Amino acid sequence: MHMYLVVAAWLAVALFAAAGIASVVADWVPWPARRRVVRPRLWGYGTLVTTLGLSLLLLLEPSDAAGFGGVAFFGYLALFLVGFIIQVRAQSPGRDTTKTSS
Repeated sequence: MHMYLVVAAWLAVALFAAAGIASVVADWVPWPARRRVVRPRLWGYGTLVTTLGLSLLLLLEPSDAAGFGGVAFFGYLALFLVGFIIQVRAQSPGRDTTKTSS
């Protein structure tokens, strides 16, 4: 069962990385975020930083046996949060996805 979860997590990370690379290279944003994102390249860089944090967490697995597990975990978490903040900065603050023009 653990292997299924690991494979599913790596597939999610690969999809995030593909979306980030597509945003940086071709200014393309996946459909869930398309209405809100006004700077696709910045959103792509944020996605790549978030993906880096997630992949390091999955790859290196912080353990207490090494003595620095907590520090490594908070480093990965910091990378994830910095990427998320970059993604938020790429969105327009006043755009609402549910509002219709009338």
